Amino acid sequence: VQLQASGGGLVHTGDSLRLSCAVSGRAVGDIIMGWFRQAPGKERDIVSAISWSSGSTYYADSVKGRFTISRDNAKNTVYLQMNSLKPEDTAVYYCAVGVSGAIATTAGFYRYWGQGTLVTVSS
Repeated sequence: VQLQASGGGLVHTGDSLRLSCAVSGRAVGDIIMGWFRQAPGKERDIVSAISWSSGSTYYADSVKGRFTISRDNAKNTVYLQMNSLKPEDTAVYYCAVGVSGAIATTAGFYRYWGQGTLVTVSS
């Protein structure tokens, strides 16, 4: 399984970015796709996740109402639309795939990881 994440960049407070994660090498029908982020000196925390089959979603409290996760079945791609960005959103963002089961919020559940894309929000 290969995950190709993209879309990071340098933006200002209040701006928007859309991250993409393309999945290849495996059927996506039963996967859970998660977005995690890791700031310097901090642990890798979940931001959002989506069940490919059901469309059920999860959001961390810190991003509820600002971020939206979605999937494109035709492109085997998951998106993370990030609006109203804040300096505290600055981190390397990783997409990850977990196989079967319900949405999980711990990194250990996710078996495959993308390379990470840096999001920097300046104040």
